[in-house]
Amino acid sequence: MSKVLVTYFSTSGVTKKVAERLAEAVSGDLFEIVPEQPYTKADLNWMDKKSRSTLEMNDRSSRPAIAAKVEDMETYDTVFVGFPVWWYREPSIIDTFMESYDFKGKKVIPFATSGGSGLGETKENLKTLAPDADVLEGRRFSARVKAEELKAWAESL
Repeated sequence: MSKVLVTYFSTSGVTKKVAERLAEAVSGDLFEIVPEQPYTKADLNWMDKKSRSTLEMNDRSSRPAIAAKVEDMETYDTVFVGFPVWWYREPSIIDTFMESYDFKGKKVIPFATSGGSGLGETKENLKTLAPDADVLEGRRFSARVKAEELKAWAESL
């Protein structure tokens, strides 16, 4: 049986709730990707061209530091990577996470929360960041997704 890890980055708590439901649905371990420097409300103001999140997303080389590491990443076969959609892709901190580990031979499955935006170029980005992983097509979920739907989706992969 494969060992599953559900990782997630969440600023408002929406992605966290979906990740918790997913981890329970797939009997996986849960790991929160926490920024070393927490985001403030001002940092997340996407309408401010000088806000931290805007600057990070406009600089493809930006790699926000993460506060903790997954200690036993080598033991997982499948890694779900969750995040809110920012600028039609994964937030830069997800890029930091992907570059922090060797995903060789692992199945990587992105999932996201958003009011309406899709995952955009996320799959291609993750494939570039983890070229030896089997990066699957991800899916966007609403905050109200039920555990049964998450389980059915995971089982269909």
